[in-house]
Amino acid sequence: MISRIAISDISPAIYFGGEFIPVKAVPHEEIAVSATAVIEGHEKLTAEVVVHDSTGKVISRHSMHEGAPGTNRLEAVISVPDVGDYFFIIEADSTSLYRTVLGSSEKYPLRADRERALVGSWYEFFPRSEGAVKNSDGSITSGNFSTAALRIPAVAAMGFDVLYLPPIHPIGIAHRKGANNSLAPTEADPGVPWAIGNSDGGHDAINPVLGTMKDFENFVAVATKHGVDIALDLALQTSPDHPWVQAHPEWFNKRADGTIAYAENPPKKYQDIYPINFDDDYEGIRNEVIRIIRLWISKGVKIFRVDNPHTKPVHFWQDVLSIINREHPDAVFLAEAFTAPAMMHALGKAGFHQSYTYFTWRTSKWELTEYGREVSTQTSSFFRPNFWVNTPDINPFHLQSGNPNIFALRAVLASTLSPSWGMYAGYELFEHAPFKEGGEEYLDSEKYEIKVRDWAHFDKTGATLAPFITKLNAIRKNNIALQRLRNLVFHTTESESVIAYSKRDGDNLVLVVVNLDPQSAQGTMVHWDMKALGLSGEHFVAHDLLDDMTYNWSSHTFVSLDPTQGKTAHIVQVKVS
Repeated sequence: MISRIAISDISPAIYFGGEFIPVKAVPHEEIAVSATAVIEGHEKLTAEVVVHDSTGKVISRHSMHEGAPGTNRLEAVISVPDVGDYFFIIEADSTSLYRTVLGSSEKYPLRADRERALVGSWYEFFPRSEGAVKNSDGSITSGNFSTAALRIPAVAAMGFDVLYLPPIHPIGIAHRKGANNSLAPTEADPGVPWAIGNSDGGHDAINPVLGTMKDFENFVAVATKHGVDIALDLALQTSPDHPWVQAHPEWFNKRADGTIAYAENPPKKYQDIYPINFDDDYEGIRNEVIRIIRLWISKGVKIFRVDNPHTKPVHFWQDVLSIINREHPDAVFLAEAFTAPAMMHALGKAGFHQSYTYFTWRTSKWELTEYGREVSTQTSSFFRPNFWVNTPDINPFHLQSGNPNIFALRAVLASTLSPSWGMYAGYELFEHAPFKEGGEEYLDSEKYEIKVRDWAHFDKTGATLAPFITKLNAIRKNNIALQRLRNLVFHTTESESVIAYSKRDGDNLVLVVVNLDPQSAQGTMVHWDMKALGLSGEHFVAHDLLDDMTYNWSSHTFVSLDPTQGKTAHIVQVKVS
């Protein structure tokens, strides 16, 4: 029943699975709260957002103000100081000459995760490729954790703070794939890491080619020393040789003839991978998965990139993630779910801290603007985006020209639109060859073979985007505005080839202008919304963080960007007086 003062349409509020679930936050992140409050007659109302910790203790009060006169729509900005569970209540009162009337809303939960749940620069590499050597006879000696650890300082020097590894477990022999997804592998083919399990073990074991568990622990220690978190792949599937296949045949789908069905994602077929069936022994599977997660957490892993979570029951993830969150609130889970938006959103509501997104395919000004607004405002209370420019599975059409400028501008967009972004090794070398025309897979994909990259050679010749990536990540780390999601504002440009947006957090204001045309110079008027920027007057000084130039801009500024001259974007910092 409503109170005497009717308080309704509270935002943010997430109702999922028959209950209100926590709004996503990190400490000190600003969250806009709004509600509609009315009372009979013409009396004036005042209202506050009251934030409580998990014990019910009031930690802060925030006065609400009417956003637009006459709407009764009240607004305030709140934040919480530390990691943990909180809730907020809207309290309103009306005082006249004869009486005081009080009203309050329901409790709305909020959970503050550690900063890494929102903010991170991710880099992906295959340990078997790092330090791999091509021998004189053409054979390749695999890299391992010891050689791969030698690459960590360079990853950290580029400004990446999360290093994601594809599965590091033993790889199945049965139906092993060869180069370029061939069904006729040679003895030298290393297999697909996602085909997990053989006689050496399963999800709780290390591929002997990569080393021992001790070698892995040393690898994690090196990463930690350099300020890099290791993200481990959690792929709930097996090869036909996985120990689970013999020990728990009920965990798998059967064909009519009783054989186990392999995975398919038409038109793709994965003969080397068995999917899991969660219907016949739900508790057994859940407990085993939790055991595996606990094991890797004990080895220093606090981040998990979950492979294809949308092919598993949503309530399974809610169950698993709630248990892990209670035990290890600093653990972070990224959903690798390129699927229907409704499912991606459901996974976020179920407990995933982050998700891959459709940014990878959003290229036009209109697409980027609409998608940016969606993730920053419409879904930000339950869905945190991680913008990846490429993955081992996805070689986007727009990269297949190999034009370095498209690689640069996509990196600018990913790293400044979203507080978390990622790239797969080889992006900085402009790797782009497609497996076939009209497809988005890499030729000689690293999923099926070991890549030998001579990083020192590319550094020496300068044929690398690494210095530019390093600068982007440094800009991100030095500007808190770029580490936030809900503050993204787009501004009007008169060209469809140029996009402009801003982010502000406190006194930190960053403006970004990007030429979306990698081949030609583009110039346009940019019309900055000064009210949205929080600036008074018509003019301001813009310091470009990419080239250290200073510009005198105004609310209506002509901007020209020529990628052929090395200028594909402005990322400017504006002093707020």
